Amino acid sequence: MKRRNFLKSAASTFPLALTQPFALAVASNDIPLKEAHVVPAGQDIFGENRTLGFSRISFKTSTHDTGGDLLVVEHNNLLPGGPPLHLHLAQDEWFYIMEGEVLFQVGDKRLKLKPGDSVLAPRKIPHTFTGAGTTPAKMLIAFTPAGKMEQFFRDTAHGKADLMDAALFRKYDMELVGPPLKLT
Repeated sequence: MKRRNFLKSAASTFPLALTQPFALAVASNDIPLKEAHVVPAGQDIFGENRTLGFSRISFKTSTHDTGGDLLVVEHNNLLPGGPPLHLHLAQDEWFYIMEGEVLFQVGDKRLKLKPGDSVLAPRKIPHTFTGAGTTPAKMLIAFTPAGKMEQFFRDTAHGKADLMDAALFRKYDMELVGPPLKLT
């Protein structure tokens, strides 16, 4: 009798288990946008200017507008130099090269990308990049989910933080793994 009750209970919860992932996926998109928001070329969604020392960044989306699902950042004037080797605990990071050349390290691979190329740095995989061409590079970076990345860029812009501080990276759910990538 106990076995029969167990089987009935398991059979009744199986359909719920199948629908649960779909319910979660829909729930994250429940924040309706009021209207399309256009961000003109070279501008920031908030009308702000941010520099990181090796590039200028503009927010193209806001985590608020996407319910935390997506953050898109445009890097302009990307020169040699870049972030330290790091990983994200919960974000996938996608890069799309618009101008110039950029050298990446994703895991153990070194990749030189040119306009039109893209690369995905999956969560928990160490990665970094540096401008690598004869002219400054320009690229889009997307984080999904956005996590704390928007606040990280706000707090570190204009040289306000030491990018080699492991505690800083932990505060934003990342891990500092090593130094910035050097052109060799």
